[in-house]
Amino acid sequence: MALKFHFTPADTPRGGEDNPHAKASTEVADTVLALREVFGNAIGDVVVYAGEHTVWVEPARIADVCRHLKESLGFNYLVDLGGVDRFTEEGRFEVYYNLVNVEGQKRIRLKVRVEEESPQVPSVTGVFKAADWNERECFDMLGITFEGHQDLRRMYMPEDFAYHPQRKEFPLLGIPGSLPLPSQTPGGPLTMDPFAAARGSKPVKSYQEPQSTQ
Repeated sequence: MALKFHFTPADTPRGGEDNPHAKASTEVADTVLALREVFGNAIGDVVVYAGEHTVWVEPARIADVCRHLKESLGFNYLVDLGGVDRFTEEGRFEVYYNLVNVEGQKRIRLKVRVEEESPQVPSVTGVFKAADWNERECFDMLGITFEGHQDLRRMYMPEDFAYHPQRKEFPLLGIPGSLPLPSQTPGGPLTMDPFAAARGSKPVKSYQEPQSTQ
């Protein structure tokens, strides 16, 4: 039986009134202005939603912007870094950076966008050591390369795995044969499809194995 899909209607744009849920910690218009004064056109559009500022940055300058935020503007804590596959023809991949000024109790989000043909972004590990594993995870799952990272290797998947599982074209049930797993029965062959039953096959269960003669 097919499940019904319930669409959630889009909210009507609110206009210019204040958002009652906005927090003072995300009001960083002065920080955005300071970044524009230093980096000029490298600072792109600024999106404000629910009182939160998201600043688009030219990819080649992201490490410089992060360093300035840390050393001159007090944003010394990298909370999170990750990637997004928009699955679009242009600007397919995004990398986002959430930074916090602990003393000033302010937070800001940076974003860069890169193309599918060359998904490369400068590493920010030279600014925030905490970015190490975040960038490795993003590289492993999405195939985004962080130039200058000292140890950019896969985090979850084997080094010879040919795919990036969080890309939108990667099947939800995986690709049969791409990652052989241990046998489902003692002494049996490798499991080439961990979701064989979902594709119409019925693998032998361990309790259905013939009795051993030994």
